[in-house]
Amino acid sequence: MAAAPTTPPTMRAVQYDAYGGGAAGLKHVEVPVPSPKKNELLLKLEAAAINPVDWKIQQGLLRPLLPRKFPFIPVTDVAAVVVAVGSGVTRFQAGDHVVAMLNSLYGGGLAEYAVASESLTVKRPPEVSAAEGAGLPVAAGTALQALRAIGAKFDGTGKPLNVLITAASGGVGLYTVQLARLAGLHVTATCGARNMELVRRPGADEVLDYKTPEGASLKSPSGKKYDGVVHCTVGICWSTFEPVLSDSGKVIDLTPGFSAVLRWALQRLSFSRKQLMPMLVSLTKEDLEFLVGLHKDGKLKTLIDSRFALSDVTKAWERSMEGHATGKIIVEM
Repeated sequence: MAAAPTTPPTMRAVQYDAYGGGAAGLKHVEVPVPSPKKNELLLKLEAAAINPVDWKIQQGLLRPLLPRKFPFIPVTDVAAVVVAVGSGVTRFQAGDHVVAMLNSLYGGGLAEYAVASESLTVKRPPEVSAAEGAGLPVAAGTALQALRAIGAKFDGTGKPLNVLITAASGGVGLYTVQLARLAGLHVTATCGARNMELVRRPGADEVLDYKTPEGASLKSPSGKKYDGVVHCTVGICWSTFEPVLSDSGKVIDLTPGFSAVLRWALQRLSFSRKQLMPMLVSLTKEDLEFLVGLHKDGKLKTLIDSRFALSDVTKAWERSMEGHATGKIIVEM
């Protein structure tokens, strides 16, 4: 008698099958548990962090590049336990607790299990909780690379630069304030009035309420010109930045549109010393290890805005789309 065919194990997941729709477009489904290929790990997810880029991709930000195909399970930043490893994996084994950034083409973070590349996975020490670790990859990685782009160094050899951080109470902004302080920079930050103390506490020297005339002008209360700006929001034009920059000041635009890219190109052609620089994040394993290490040592903290169960993921998605989160939005499995 022939053996009955085995049914592959399934898992709970949240996906969408078309562009648009917002939180209402998310669907709870049962899908097969993925299998790790060469140099990949199968992870049992403990927590995932929602970033604005996740719902912007759903809106069509990177159409037709992402999603690669529908249906699509979104979110890339996760903390997990290794369940199994594919061929070629040498640094991990089943039972390891890790932080990982999943492949953006395939996503997978809003599920019980996901597959991650060994090259963007690092071990998570006990001092870093799953929720804290999940918050790090995109947001803290963006902050780290933006500060490096304006010349910040973290080995004690950097110059004492003046930096402005806009929308500093968001996920990227709060990491940027902390990392800028660690690099020895003088930090001016903008945020709403209710979050000024929140931003000042982790290291901002000066905090501006963006709704006041002083905040809207971006001028430092101490009169300092900025060597760099980490621009974490939208709606501020170049004519506002230019007067407050030093002679070779740079604005690192984390949410660039077409006009920002065009201005950058024109400034490059004209050899302008003041520049608006669009930035695309390209996280490395070394960056992620550095950030997890800082968190382990208590030098970097993940501020959590809110936590949601996977069953309540629509509320988490809506919270992110509102644009008023202070810190990271975490989904726990």
